[in-house]
Amino acid sequence: MTPAELSRTVLDAVRRAVDAGELSVDLPERVTVTEPGPGGCGDFATNVALRLARPAGLPPLRVAGILRARLLDAEGVDDVVVTGPGFLNITLRARDELLTGLVREIRELGTEYGHGDALAGRAVVLRVPYEVRAEVVADSVARLVAAQGGRAEIEHGEPANLRPVPAPEDPAPLGADAARWALLHPAAHDRPRITADHLVQREINPLFRVRYAHARVRALTRNARDLGFAAEPGDLHLGSAGYADMADAGVPRSGVHAASVAARPGAGDAGTGEPGYVAHAASAVGSAVGAPARSGTDDPGPGTHRAGHLGPAAPVHSAEAHPGREHPGASHATTGTPAEPHPHPHPLQTPLTDHPRILATAATDHAPDRLARHLLTVADALLPLLPEVLPVGEEKPTAAHRARLALAEAAGAVLAGGLSLLGIDAPEHL
Repeated sequence: MTPAELSRTVLDAVRRAVDAGELSVDLPERVTVTEPGPGGCGDFATNVALRLARPAGLPPLRVAGILRARLLDAEGVDDVVVTGPGFLNITLRARDELLTGLVREIRELGTEYGHGDALAGRAVVLRVPYEVRAEVVADSVARLVAAQGGRAEIEHGEPANLRPVPAPEDPAPLGADAARWALLHPAAHDRPRITADHLVQREINPLFRVRYAHARVRALTRNARDLGFAAEPGDLHLGSAGYADMADAGVPRSGVHAASVAARPGAGDAGTGEPGYVAHAASAVGSAVGAPARSGTDDPGPGTHRAGHLGPAAPVHSAEAHPGREHPGASHATTGTPAEPHPHPHPLQTPLTDHPRILATAATDHAPDRLARHLLTVADALLPLLPEVLPVGEEKPTAAHRARLALAEAAGAVLAGGLSLLGIDAPEHL
């Protein structure tokens, strides 16, 4: 079951509860499922019960209990746990099948994976000053709005409703792609750096990592064709930590390890542009281009783009764990028993799953910087996989190699589609 399918399953549970007279509400247009937050459990979580409680005239926990009973009957759902004031935490029956289904969905949709209807039928007016960064941001926002079914009109004049901090100098000498990245990657309230760092063909350059990851995927597809095999979604056979070489590299298999913390923005040295990523991305890129050792390819971890959340946490059943504040899952887990945690998901699973949500948020909030940072998260999770895709020496291509190639190609499609929405070329060769 893919996240989109799960969203439809939750919506169907609401519909069945309404038809049975258990809830008296208008059906929501859509239901969002996300990775569980701190104190949550399972594979996905949704706040639909909290959204429906007021119109239903019922306590959120009562609504959550009604929907839990409906969801437990749904195909592909293994368990549902209610935590906090009414969050539904959903565990699917097979995580491997979840990733395989996600890869199939991305391969079917290609670079349009994540496009949706969040702004369907809406005309968005972007009024910007005559300034290069404002023009570039408006162009990218218009692309994002179109990808969500809307239509953007760019106007000039006052009062402006889209006014990012201006570029300190003309970015044209950087070239079209690097100039756009330099203007789009920082948040609108941050001053962009117009420096030659954006042209450096090394892992310290975030744009290089994103474009290099895409180019490597395209090269792997060509290499696989030469070896007589093609991509086919399936079991990766990479172990619970996500990559086959992690045990040999001395990287612990205990969920999100210290490398994930170091990969978070703000965890590294100041002034690098992307603090905390450099050491781990460097080893990943080095391995991808044929370094003899695979050690040091650290898992950047799922959900590192989400501030303050480093992956799924087990439900907390005692308020003593967090005195003085309410915590989702703390003393509120009134319905269901937390399921045993699944093996740690592949590092690409969370960013690929989050891609539709990131696109919708970037479009509605007029924030292409969120997409740029998300693409960097995808690239940093993808790079350590690349050395595992092709058979080595006398090894014959197996189903695992085909599955790894399929996952890499899915991530490559996300990178290509995202770069296109930023107006940046996704190279076949680099």
